[in-house]
Amino acid sequence: MIVVFGSVNVDLIVPVPRLPRPGETVLGNDYALLPGGKGANQALAARRAGAEVVLAGAVGGDSFAGIALDLLRRANVDTRLVRIVEQPTGCAAIMVSSAAENMIAVAPGANSSTRSDQVPDELLGAGTTLVTQMEVPPSETALLIRRQRARGGYSLLNLAPALPVDTALLEEIDLVVANEGEAAVQPARWRFCAKGRG
Repeated sequence: MIVVFGSVNVDLIVPVPRLPRPGETVLGNDYALLPGGKGANQALAARRAGAEVVLAGAVGGDSFAGIALDLLRRANVDTRLVRIVEQPTGCAAIMVSSAAENMIAVAPGANSSTRSDQVPDELLGAGTTLVTQMEVPPSETALLIRRQRARGGYSLLNLAPALPVDTALLEEIDLVVANEGEAAVQPARWRFCAKGRG
């Protein structure tokens, strides 16, 4: 089983001929409201690959929540650990140019209320792979990774968006996924601290 601990968003996507400069308005084409969030995307991808997936996260009690969760539920991702909170559902505003470059601003909203104790102990351990990223509170992600490690389970951290990670946490993680920009924000000694498990 895969447990994904992460963000659930709605993406507001606006295609534009080119990305605007600071202070500039660029007219785009028709916009789209689509489900997104790095955690939700991880969960959907794992489910489509055939895994049994449980998603833990948070959404608001608003109309965006339905958009954010509908595709996951139709794909049979288990969303029982997604809480409904007072904050609005997270939203990402995305401009995509005709050259496929993008600019993204994310309002975390309900994702800020995601807590590690949403995941019960019985879902952790050797039979579970924990998949995480950096769009929910990093301190909560770290707590859950350490709980998973203590129970002998495997964990993965995708370092997106790029935020510094406590070097000591690396010893608790089996696989870190980072692009060049994400790796660059880590301390210089960071790359020497990862320890693999056979």
